[in-house]
Amino acid sequence: MHAARNVALFAICVSILFTVARVNADELLYQLPPKVIADLVDTPPTPLPSLPYDKHIMMLLEQPTLPSIAEISQPELRLAGIRINPRNNGLSREGYYAKLHVYDYKNKDASPKLVQGFPQGARIGHFSWSPDGKSAVATVHGDKEISLWLIDPSTYSAKKLIDKPVNGAFYSSYTWVSDGSLVVSLVPDERGEAPSKDAVPKGPLVQENMGRKRPARTNPDLLKDPHDERLFEYYMKSQLARVDLTGKIEKLGEPDLYSRIDASPDGKHLLVVTVHRPYSYKVAYSRFPQKVQVWSLPSGAPEKQLSDNPLMEEVPIDFAAVPTGPRAYSWRDDADATVKWVEARDGGDPKAKADIRDEVFMLPAPFDAQPTRLAQLSLRYGGITWGTGQLALLNEWWWSDRKTRTFIIAPDDVAKKPRVLWDRSSEDRYGDPGEPVLDTTARATVVLHRTNKGNLLLDGNGASPEGDRPFLDELDLEKLTTKRMWRSQAPNYEYVAKVLDQAGNQVLTRRESVSEPPQYYLKNFSSKSERRITNFPNPNPSLAKVEKKLLQYQRADGVKLSGMLYVPPGFVKGESKPLPLLMWAYPTEYKSKDAAGQIDGSPYRFVRVSFMGPLFALLLNVAVLDDPKFPIVGEGKIEPNDSYVEQLVAGAEAAVKEVVNIGVADKDRIAIGGHSYGAFTTVNLLAHTNLFRAGIARSGAFNRTLTPFGFQSEERNFWQASNVYNTMSPFSHADKIDEPLLLIHGEVDDNPGTYPVQSERLFEAIKGLGGTVRWVVLPAETHGYRAKESILHMFYEMTQWLEKYVINAPKRG
Repeated sequence: MHAARNVALFAICVSILFTVARVNADELLYQLPPKVIADLVDTPPTPLPSLPYDKHIMMLLEQPTLPSIAEISQPELRLAGIRINPRNNGLSREGYYAKLHVYDYKNKDASPKLVQGFPQGARIGHFSWSPDGKSAVATVHGDKEISLWLIDPSTYSAKKLIDKPVNGAFYSSYTWVSDGSLVVSLVPDERGEAPSKDAVPKGPLVQENMGRKRPARTNPDLLKDPHDERLFEYYMKSQLARVDLTGKIEKLGEPDLYSRIDASPDGKHLLVVTVHRPYSYKVAYSRFPQKVQVWSLPSGAPEKQLSDNPLMEEVPIDFAAVPTGPRAYSWRDDADATVKWVEARDGGDPKAKADIRDEVFMLPAPFDAQPTRLAQLSLRYGGITWGTGQLALLNEWWWSDRKTRTFIIAPDDVAKKPRVLWDRSSEDRYGDPGEPVLDTTARATVVLHRTNKGNLLLDGNGASPEGDRPFLDELDLEKLTTKRMWRSQAPNYEYVAKVLDQAGNQVLTRRESVSEPPQYYLKNFSSKSERRITNFPNPNPSLAKVEKKLLQYQRADGVKLSGMLYVPPGFVKGESKPLPLLMWAYPTEYKSKDAAGQIDGSPYRFVRVSFMGPLFALLLNVAVLDDPKFPIVGEGKIEPNDSYVEQLVAGAEAAVKEVVNIGVADKDRIAIGGHSYGAFTTVNLLAHTNLFRAGIARSGAFNRTLTPFGFQSEERNFWQASNVYNTMSPFSHADKIDEPLLLIHGEVDDNPGTYPVQSERLFEAIKGLGGTVRWVVLPAETHGYRAKESILHMFYEMTQWLEKYVINAPKRG
């Protein structure tokens, strides 16, 4: 009797078990959103143009659609801040091109020609033109190796240049030499099998600190043990080799951990940066000890050791902090072989008082003289753009007050006093003069473009109260005045992609409008003529009639705000009923209220559904307010985050009031969402307001005590501003979150601070407190999702959430 009863109970339990398992299995399968949304996922981005130094021809780089989950689920090692695919010895998350097209764009009767010869389905990586512009090379990322390919534009063909595999684990896998050869990082011959981990531990892992301050921001991919150290050396070690365009290989030096290689403009020397022990479990490889040398070409013999910097674990976490030793090595692009570097004079600590923060030095070949001091800077070194011996632009900056200064200097006449070209705030978008137009030379260097009059050309975004209106200016270097040559005009958004002649009268532009996808044009300012040279199809015709408008309004304290409003087709203001609305946010910190109120973006850019943005909701008949400005301002000595919550709430209240008052949004059906810091914003707004019916928070950080040494623009550590950290953390206010919250996170998030445990802990908190929450983990995804299956499922989750809790939500009681 009891046996029969037990058998029956067992059968029932098994039946229940399999029922539960079947439900869970269904739930775990990738799902699809509505077809009208799914159809947009397979549309590739607009191809990118690449021109050689003489601009006689164009290569159109065609980007692929989304990769499959199988592709991004390849094995991955996370070593010292780098993620490596051990199968092909390359970066595991590197983007690539699907196809290349050669285009004789100056010939109006020509059309792009597909480059033939690449393997079927080739993943084409690092592409670049040869110095003379007659050929190009690209890496091809295969399943088992990375190979180097030679491209002949004249025959529209590509062929494998060498049979040896390229080491793509560091970011610098090859560099051109001005004689037309290359220096390539190869996988060493006969390196053997990868190190295996001991099956039985030999002892504990021990770390210690003996009274020194060694703060570090969070990083998910650091070395963890001696086995990681061995793997790091195995995969990062490469053999440098000189390769000519016939495929001849000449080895240079011995295999080592070469993190950077750069040939001098005259092609006779090679700048080589080598990483070496002791490694660290606290910082990424860029802070490991580094030896910097100059080698002779073509022999590869060492000529000069410039420095051997020790492990850099004690650099402060402040944004203007730098290592104490020599840094920022590079060649002068306008000279044959002169090395430039920078040294801190304030100990690398921005909190230290110092009249001189940085000094810039130069050393020409044969590298046996004393270095020449090029400049002394009262702020932090920001970069040099080279032109000639009498002209270069030197930039310095400072984080705490957002100051940036640019000087005109004469590298060959260091006694000549620098002239201040620009002295401004980096936050002031309206006052941004633009960036100097640059030329690629026949020596594979990049220098300032000079007009026939010796002037510079400036290319800028043209931020204005009407939105971004890109421009091209001519800068008179004697008078330091500018003349406007061209500016983008409504109803288009257009910018200069390339200047084609010395005077700056002939340019290649990229133009788009709300309903027209980006296309490239040849323009001649002198003859006032233009010719469209591409005909890319509209990737989402279903959004062609979307209405787009720049909203401008104010916060209660008078700070000016804005946001880009999108209204689905068929909505008639004043006649149609208010719509459900999705607000997609990402706050920004400022030191000035005036700068915080400046307009960002353009109302004339093409309406395209971004895989990571909110515009998919338009296809659900939901209005969208994208990037409503939530500035967090702290003027003077006041830090922005000291009143983060108050300012965030004030910005959200102003945005909601505006979209409701203009009759677009139903105040009872507004959702808030965001990615990363936008997710952090989303959860804070659910905790501190009752403005929204539901939230979508993707890949966020919600407990700031887990990032104790700073986050986003916050420089203070937790113990210096514990109240700020706790107040800003929505995890601390989980008991106030009474609206439905959808959490989505990549399983292997690689962004500092946004560990997946952040979403997991918030989910557990809300669940434990009885809230409504759903937590979705996307397998194999990092901070930015890539796989087609992941993106489709993400849209499915967000669509279901909006339909259940916002679109079909009843009126609030």
